[in-house]
Amino acid sequence: MEKQALLDMLNRDIADEHAAIIRYLVHGYMEGEDTPLGASLISITREEMWHMHWLGLIIGKLGGEPNFTPAPYPYDPTSRATMLRSYIKYEEKLTPHYNEEVNKVDDLHIRRVLRREAWESSIHARKFQRKLDKLSPEEAAGLPGEESELPKELLDKLQAEVTSKYTEMLQHLRTSWVFQQDENMGWKIMDQAMEKMKHLAHFAEDIAEDGIRPEFKPGQIDKSIAIGLALKKALEDVQAARERHIKLREDSEVKKHSGLVINMDITIQQEEYQGAELEDWGKNKAKGDV
Repeated sequence: MEKQALLDMLNRDIADEHAAIIRYLVHGYMEGEDTPLGASLISITREEMWHMHWLGLIIGKLGGEPNFTPAPYPYDPTSRATMLRSYIKYEEKLTPHYNEEVNKVDDLHIRRVLRREAWESSIHARKFQRKLDKLSPEEAAGLPGEESELPKELLDKLQAEVTSKYTEMLQHLRTSWVFQQDENMGWKIMDQAMEKMKHLAHFAEDIAEDGIRPEFKPGQIDKSIAIGLALKKALEDVQAARERHIKLREDSEVKKHSGLVINMDITIQQEEYQGAELEDWGKNKAKGDV
């Protein structure tokens, strides 16, 4: 298979995995991380994140540009049962899809990754079937979420932060994949990407617990071709986010929700840490020390 054809194929696969991540994550948040179904959905989401990560690493190593536009995820939102049946169908289709791709590729590592994506998709389908079988008739017919209690203005602010953190996370993933030849820096950026995933959850969970579906719509992804520029952009993003969050923490409506205030406190502290790290990395890069 020619290099560009391989990159196109892997980027289509990334889009499928990305779609699964968003669907299961949103459903898990709406069920609640402290519920058996919610916790299980988020656990599967983490495995889908690894699927996307492996594909992204390959694309970056090949010198390609990763695709961060999720594919459509067809699902029936009528009830928990119809949603889970949709998930089963989606994962079952991925199994033969990945196995077919194995036969198109010569590289042994890529073949192993695709085989693993195939059999783990099959496992996910079985897990979703088990969850469906364990639902009571009432649970199967119902939907996650409760009536909204948070004011729309606050929900809009939280949703804006979901979008911001989602974009920051994808930006960091892109940097870690594209600049992975600098292995030390690639893993440092990946570490921050995972922390941004938790920041995103702080905002998305409050939206979901209010019965509203968080929206995962990424903003513009910067495609810098120099690591120094990528680090500069990352520093600007985290500094701007910290300033927003300090102001948001003082919002009178936010102060009514102690859990959100606690999450804001840790996010702000972690952003201060991230900014200091990024500033040092950028300076050291400029001096050639890393």
